[in-house]
Amino acid sequence: MSSSAAEPEAPDLVCQLDNVQGMVDALTAVRWKRLQDAIVELSEHGVVFIVEETGCLQAKVYLQRELFIRYEYGAQGRPRFGVSLGLLVDCLNTFSVPGRSTMIEIRYPGPDMQLLLKSVDSLDACIYAEVRTRIPDTISWDYNFEPAGSTPLSFTVKSAALKEAIDDLEWPGSSIQIMLQPVPPSVTFKGEGHGDLQIDFMYYVNTDLLTAFSCDRQVSYRYKYKFLRATTSNIPSSVIKDNRGSKVTMGRGGMLKVQHLVSVARTSVSHPHIDSAGYQQPSRIAYIEFFVKPEEDEDAVND
Repeated sequence: MSSSAAEPEAPDLVCQLDNVQGMVDALTAVRWKRLQDAIVELSEHGVVFIVEETGCLQAKVYLQRELFIRYEYGAQGRPRFGVSLGLLVDCLNTFSVPGRSTMIEIRYPGPDMQLLLKSVDSLDACIYAEVRTRIPDTISWDYNFEPAGSTPLSFTVKSAALKEAIDDLEWPGSSIQIMLQPVPPSVTFKGEGHGDLQIDFMYYVNTDLLTAFSCDRQVSYRYKYKFLRATTSNIPSSVIKDNRGSKVTMGRGGMLKVQHLVSVARTSVSHPHIDSAGYQQPSRIAYIEFFVKPEEDEDAVND
């Protein structure tokens, strides 16, 4: 027999996920407008989706390899490709069956560099989808998040409360001031428009709402409202239902990091343990991080 026929190259990645809805929730959380592209980075550690806008807002979704029931990585280095985030979410939704978890296989690349999706847990039918990819035309900006000092400037608040506070602060074209102060330990959100609106989270008054707080000096920065709102506008209902917490950290220069945790556990299993801060065991959650650059503000208090 002739062996001249070349065998197809092994794919960079073949993985299987047993709850497609968890992936849909995680990607929807970083979809703040209808037409949006994402850069996908593959590695032996998992899959990262990067979405950004105008160099002022960046979001990342981390799907660690532990989330997958199968993860076969054969690439050299870390392949990167671009994809339409909306198209990918719409495709994943076709695999999601209400009331039960659906298992899918993800393969990259296909014969024409596509991202291939296939259902693998049904004996009656198989759903198959191909998502066109592209070579990224931009390089993700370096958010360069560094600690603001020896003591972290951070707080953890119930995700529903954070979303409600930011939604309430909407003023057309406005900025939102976020201030942390150690005495009394509190977080203040302030919006200015036709009037002023201020929302305070007092650490010792309601520890069920503000579950953690770290601050050794008063700091204050302003952020464009539309960018701040993008960090919470699409928090999945599962996060709100589980009463989970979101962590907000101010880095050097006022760079804001907002972190959410989204469950990708199968809906058919018993409810996993969630601690008092709303954190689930790390093996079954997707990590979502937003980075928001502050506005220039000569009146900011950052001693």
